[in-house]
Amino acid sequence: MDLILRHANLPDGRRDHDIGIRDGHIAAVAPALAATAAEEIDLCGRLVSPPFVDAHFHLDAALSLGLPRLNRSGTLLEGIALWGELKPQLTQEALIERALAYCDMAVSQGLLAIRSHVDVCDDRLLAVDALLEVKRRVAPYLDLQLVAFPQDGLLRSATAHDNLLRALDRGVEVVGGIPHFERTMADGAESVRRLCELAAERGLLVDMHCDESDDPLSRHIETLAAQTHRLGLHGRVTGSHLTSMHSMDNYYVSKLLPLIAESGVAAVANPLINITLQGRHDSYPKRRGMTRVPELLAAGVNVAFGHDCVMDPWYSFGSADMLEVAHMGIHVAQMTSQDAIRQAFDAITVNAARILHLDGYGLAPGCRADIVVLQAADPFEALRLKAARLYVLRSGRVIASSPERAAALDLPGRPDRVTPEFVPGSIR
Repeated sequence: MDLILRHANLPDGRRDHDIGIRDGHIAAVAPALAATAAEEIDLCGRLVSPPFVDAHFHLDAALSLGLPRLNRSGTLLEGIALWGELKPQLTQEALIERALAYCDMAVSQGLLAIRSHVDVCDDRLLAVDALLEVKRRVAPYLDLQLVAFPQDGLLRSATAHDNLLRALDRGVEVVGGIPHFERTMADGAESVRRLCELAAERGLLVDMHCDESDDPLSRHIETLAAQTHRLGLHGRVTGSHLTSMHSMDNYYVSKLLPLIAESGVAAVANPLINITLQGRHDSYPKRRGMTRVPELLAAGVNVAFGHDCVMDPWYSFGSADMLEVAHMGIHVAQMTSQDAIRQAFDAITVNAARILHLDGYGLAPGCRADIVVLQAADPFEALRLKAARLYVLRSGRVIASSPERAAALDLPGRPDRVTPEFVPGSIR
């Protein structure tokens, strides 16, 4: 072996296993692996995870906070208006610099795969060209998948359709849309039909911003599922946000959930952004805004969490930490059962990897040795602590590392050092 990680815990509950790595891939996973390696690392019971995956992001806007001004109201609509003000001032060099800086941040957090929507409503396609260049540069260490996103509406923006085709021709690999931002509900449904037919014709994946609204009558997810079924796109389509489902009546949702599951449409919730931007017209009671994650999962829908925004016109916070995203999702969706906590961890790892159709992802023999070692014993502790990423590996090579989190104490009769880990039942 080239490298053996000794005494690792795995997300599925297996404990004290060794992981042997050879030629950039996982060669063996077993207790007390009878092999030697050029290098061995004793993980002492730390959790080993496949890398984190962000199924919904906007890399073209990331780290642009304050340009050309701050979002004073903090609302979705002011954010969209702000982005419109910023677009004429964008340069390809600045876009590339900010995107690469964010990818550096992502790697440090064990985030090695990102699906980013890129706005195609700028006729210059500056952001498209910039992110295609970023995709090329980061390919050795991060999987970047791009979505052609008509931010101003496929039908509402005069050149959006032609620009979207140009972006796909240049190498953008996923068809995007925003039906709820079209002028009418009918136009929104028509945009879904056209975009799904385009994806079917070209053999592409689909990921639409869908029903990012508090309006319970915004039901474009129904149209997206129906078009997916009609065109045989099962397993290739994602509906992102779906926040209107939070406000829909239960009877309608009882019909909608089986339709989504039957069509094989996946869902991406964005906990940090959904709860920040939705419910802005409410006084009290105030809606949370995030879609019905537990209900979707129970219906058999593949659900992932996305970060959506980091320090941009829509969201001032964020640090590329998918554990923070899942931690918030647990609280908002009240996913506090042991099974639900595990589902939240899956939502930023294996579920998201399935949405991106990532090859060679996982911890089984034969998978690419992309691995994150966390300062935690299991997924519960990783989420509770938003644990430190002690090692991040790409193809079996350590590309990022962090020191263990610990604090020095100076208290009479107490330990001189404390770490945040805690084993339930260890203190009686």
